Amino acid sequence: MTKRLLLIPIALGLLANAEPNDPDPALIPPQIRAMLEAAIASGNENDITTVVRYARNAVPEAADAIDAMADVWRDEKTASRSRTLREATFFDLWHGRVELGGFATTGNSQNIGLTGVVDLTREGLQWRHKLHLQGDYQESFDVTSREHYVASYEPNFKLNANNYVYGAAQYESDRFLGYFNRFSASAGAGYSAIRKPNMTLDVELGPAFRHTEFTDDRIESALAARGNLNFTWKLTPAISFNQTASAYLQRFNSTVGTNSALNAKVFGPLSAQFSYNVQYESEPPLGRQTTDTITRASVVYSF
Repeated sequence: MTKRLLLIPIALGLLANAEPNDPDPALIPPQIRAMLEAAIASGNENDITTVVRYARNAVPEAADAIDAMADVWRDEKTASRSRTLREATFFDLWHGRVELGGFATTGNSQNIGLTGVVDLTREGLQWRHKLHLQGDYQESFDVTSREHYVASYEPNFKLNANNYVYGAAQYESDRFLGYFNRFSASAGAGYSAIRKPNMTLDVELGPAFRHTEFTDDRIESALAARGNLNFTWKLTPAISFNQTASAYLQRFNSTVGTNSALNAKVFGPLSAQFSYNVQYESEPPLGRQTTDTITRASVVYSF
C-alpha cells in the first residue's frame, strides 16, 4: 500500500507535464498514412505539401497528427542539410549550369554567332559564392564582328535568412562596345525580398570602383554606384523565367544591362532557353552606338 501511495505523486506529475493536445498518430487512417509515407519517402517538398493539404481536408480530426508527420520530416531534412554544410569542404556543394547556343545581334554589329556561359553557385551555412563566365564570338568572312567576354566572382556573407553583405569583382572586354578592358570592384548590402520554393528575388546596392580602357585610347578610373537585381520565377515544374538587371552609375560613362530568359526542360538535366540581352553605355567612343542587343537560343545543361 505504501508503495502505491508513493506512486500517486509521480503519476500526477507525469499527467501535469503531458501535452493535452499531443497529436495521436492513431487518428490517421491507414490509407492516408500510406500516402503520406510515400510522399515523404519521395523527398519532394511540393508533393508532401500537396498530400498534406488534401489529407487534412479528408480527415480534419487528424489534421494535427498529419502536420506532425510532415514536421518531423522537415526537421530531419533541416538537421541533415545543416550537418552536410558544416562538414563540406570549399570544393564540395557546387552546382550550376552550362549554356551553349547561338545569337543574333543588332546595334554595332548585325550578325549571328556562338555563345557560351558557365554559372556556378555554392551555398554554405553563412557563405554563398557565385562564379560567372561568358564568351560571345562571331566571324563573318574571316573578319571578327563580335568579341565579348565577361568573368565575375561574388561572395556573399549571410547575416540572416534575408539579409547579406556582398563583394563583387568583374572583368569585361568588348571592343565593339568601345572598350578593350574594364575592371570593376564593388561591396555593399543585399536583401532577399522574396524567398519561396517557386519564386526568388535578390536586390543589391553598394559603391563600386571601375577602371576602363576605351578603344579611343581614353582611360577612366572612377567611383560608381552599383545596383543589381536577380528575379527567378518557376512557372511550372518544367518552365521557369529569369530576369537579371545591373547598373553602374558614374559621372562619366554609365552602364546598364538586362537579361530576360525563358527556360523549358527537355529531359533530364537538359533544357532549352531563349533569352534577350540589352546593354547600354551612356558615353561610348565616337562612332559607337549606345545600345547593343543580343537574342540567344541555347541548350542548357544543369548539374
